[in-house]
Amino acid sequence: MLGYSRAQGMALGILIALVIVAPGVLYPVFVMKVLCFALFAAAFNLLIGYVGLLSFGHAAFFGIGSYVTAWTAKNWGLTPELAILLGGLGGAVLGLVFGWLAIRRQGLYFAMITLALAQMVYFFCVEAPFTGGEDGIQQVPRGRLFGVFSLQNDMAMYWVAAAIFLAGFLLLHRVVHSPFGQVMKAIRENEPRATSLGYRTDSYKLIAFVISTFMAGIAGGTKSLVFGIATLTDVHFSMSGEVVLMTLLGGLGTIFGPVVGALVVTGMENYLAPFGAWVTVTQGVIFIACVLAFRRGIMGELGALLKIDL
Repeated sequence: MLGYSRAQGMALGILIALVIVAPGVLYPVFVMKVLCFALFAAAFNLLIGYVGLLSFGHAAFFGIGSYVTAWTAKNWGLTPELAILLGGLGGAVLGLVFGWLAIRRQGLYFAMITLALAQMVYFFCVEAPFTGGEDGIQQVPRGRLFGVFSLQNDMAMYWVAAAIFLAGFLLLHRVVHSPFGQVMKAIRENEPRATSLGYRTDSYKLIAFVISTFMAGIAGGTKSLVFGIATLTDVHFSMSGEVVLMTLLGGLGTIFGPVVGALVVTGMENYLAPFGAWVTVTQGVIFIACVLAFRRGIMGELGALLKIDL
């Protein structure tokens, strides 16, 4: 129960193979964007899929991770691994504060509190001097990994982004399939019963929230180095809506669903960009079709069809 099932092991093998092959088939920067958003969606899925907490403000942690990484890499000259780690810690610290304020609420109240707090972060980023306001933090150097390996080449940066994604993905999988993860699922299914069994549910939810925000910060920090910029888009409420769409489209409460959802949504934004506003319309149509025909998402329906846990 605590390890990989045979089906999940095969799916993981396919995922790793695709990560290795992808830059030879697709533009590496596009694949890196997919990996960053896949990690972001997987972090968000940890909350909504396994604890039952719907956060409408997850862009705050993604954006803060992006800003912290960009600022420390550009102004302090930190190596990329340290800058990304600080971005993750920035997301975690913010998550600890937000979680402490919001975790005692449930359902719509929790969602609205996280949205309100995230909007405060957005307006802070608009006004704060170090964020660059509407211009953002530009010309962020990728630097040298461990102070030795230059990441200016896209392929060099790609393997770092791929390693970060796979490490984060495996960490989230381990959390879900640990005894801690079983308690999270129990809270999702019946929180009063979990409380009656002696579990301090608020503590478990807060820890899950901090883990999720840490990984969201890592994803945001990696994205800022890939593109060399941190902007208000990273912390805007539309980013929170986008990660919800990715998770629901891929499959809520599935391991591989958020990755597929991130690929589909990012792919649509990239390849349908010439159609302008029709991108949003197309996303809406696909989302409606998914809700009507694939209520469990792409991987959820596939898993149900094959009778395996994906």
